[in-house]
Amino acid sequence: MVTKTVSATEARIHFGELMRRVVEDQQPVTIERAGQPQVVVVSVEQYEQLVTGHPQEPDWRKSLQHAHIQITRELGDIELRPADEIIRQIREERSEQLLDALR
Repeated sequence: MVTKTVSATEARIHFGELMRRVVEDQQPVTIERAGQPQVVVVSVEQYEQLVTGHPQEPDWRKSLQHAHIQITRELGDIELRPADEIIRQIREERSEQLLDALR
């Protein structure tokens, strides 16, 4: 796994942003002092998996929300509909297609 690396000073100055990115991206961040890795910041979810040794079942809703956050970040001002609404619409369309196929 490739981790992002930042200096201790950068981590201190931007700690709130660093925390948000670790949680949203589910990617650890290595913090260096004098060019040497000192600590790794991970989300609570990842930490619990490390401690227990048991990976949790993937939560598709959490994965979908994570993807929604990343897409929103990349698109900027373009407004996206909530993921649950998109899923509901897809299910309705699929149901209509199945009903049409049966007729």
